[in-house]
Amino acid sequence: MKTYTVNTRGICAVQISFSLDKENVYNIKFLGGCPGNSSAISKLLEGTSAKRAVELLKGNDCDGKGTYFC
Repeated sequence: MKTYTVNTRGICAVQISFSLDKENVYNIKFLGGCPGNSSAISKLLEGTSAKRAVELLKGNDCDGKGTYFC
C-alpha cells in the first residue's frame, strides 16, 4: 500500500493524504477544513475505488471556487 499527500488550492483543506492499495483508497486524512465534513467524507470513501471516489467528488465545490489539486 502506497501513501500519497496532495497539496490543494481553492478549498478549505490545505492538504489531503490517503493510501492506495491496488485501486482502493484508505486512511483518508484532511489537513484543515471542517472537521465534521472531512471525517464524514473519509468514512464514506474508505475502501472505495479511486476511480469511483473521483467520479463522486469531481465538480463538488464551495461557493463556486471549483475543486483544484496542485
